[in-house]
Amino acid sequence: MTARTADLVVVGAGVMGAWTALRALEDGRDTLLVDAFGPGDARATSSEASRLSRASHGTDEWYARWSRLAREDWIALGGETNEPLFIPTGVAWLAHREGGFESASLATLTRLGIPVERLTPEDAGHRWPALATEDLAFVVHEPEAGVLRAARGVGATVGAFARRGGHDLVGRVRPGRVEASRLLDIVADDGARLVADAFVFAAGPWLPRLFPELLGNFIAVTKQDVLYFGRATDGPSFEPPHFPAWIDYDRAFYGTPALDGHGPKVAPDAYGRVFDPDTEDRLVDPASVDRTREFLAGRFPDLASRPVVETRVCQYESTPDTHFLIDRHPDLENVWLVGGGSGHGFKHGPQIGRHVVELLNGSGFGPADGRFSLHRGSAGGPALRSGGSTPRPTQSPLPTVPGTNR
Repeated sequence: MTARTADLVVVGAGVMGAWTALRALEDGRDTLLVDAFGPGDARATSSEASRLSRASHGTDEWYARWSRLAREDWIALGGETNEPLFIPTGVAWLAHREGGFESASLATLTRLGIPVERLTPEDAGHRWPALATEDLAFVVHEPEAGVLRAARGVGATVGAFARRGGHDLVGRVRPGRVEASRLLDIVADDGARLVADAFVFAAGPWLPRLFPELLGNFIAVTKQDVLYFGRATDGPSFEPPHFPAWIDYDRAFYGTPALDGHGPKVAPDAYGRVFDPDTEDRLVDPASVDRTREFLAGRFPDLASRPVVETRVCQYESTPDTHFLIDRHPDLENVWLVGGGSGHGFKHGPQIGRHVVELLNGSGFGPADGRFSLHRGSAGGPALRSGGSTPRPTQSPLPTVPGTNR
């Protein structure tokens, strides 16, 4: 069987892989994008309807800046496709105490000149009547934050890649032959070989399976339940611009307003159980519905009694400190590992792709703490997700992808 060749093969057409492929193509590399099920498949982490785009990351300036740069790229891509991918709903952070994540974020964004405001509970309740604020200390509002159309955004990125001359293939692949310290090719299930000068593996929840000895305990894949509640014709509005995206950090819940025919979205942000993306059903746990209704009764009372009209199951691929993995394979000089979105990675996709291409060119630089390194120390805590108070579960050993030789 004749091998197909390219300058670069990117494995995984989720948000990280798609933006990496697009950036590489724009940089002049003959780039091939490969995904086991094709872009936007329902099993993919990037396939759900919406993701938050917010600059607040506590004291962390790096992610705040990255999120703002990426926001501009999402807006530009939406302009290119004549379909807005970023919806400026604002994001409201519901603070229970002084001195927490919200206070740190407020100080950081103010220092960086990123629009942000602090609201009293009374002011927030007046602005958004559906929100119960009696137990809150204050609310931090990011007026230029919002919601990304996630599945459409990935599709638009792959579409831009194709319009610029890129090629994508559907098929499950695994690392192939190794010579000295270089990977020579990857192998598809049908035996086809893809040969390239460099390889980027951005396979989301399947990344630990491609490199189980290296990443099996580093990236934990967990089940995350998402609920959509019915829209109503009376009562407080949960539609933009009357209602923002929101995050209750200490309670580990977040949500979005009703968008694109979906009702208001509410999701527990605590880590779920370890999850197999290949074999398990995408059915939410009844306990998630009960826990969410209990939360809504105190936070959005009008929403608590509405029916659940849609559910989704996605997954987090979380590193121990919630920073991303963007690093060269320790034994293969032409292989790069990109993943560990940890529940806050989607919005950064354009910047992640740009950073990977800079590294491929030997010109990339990262934050001084080395946070993206595979062998880093703990560069940060779990405060980078929208709800980071729960411990990450221990990852069970993962089976190797059939035929993988590493």
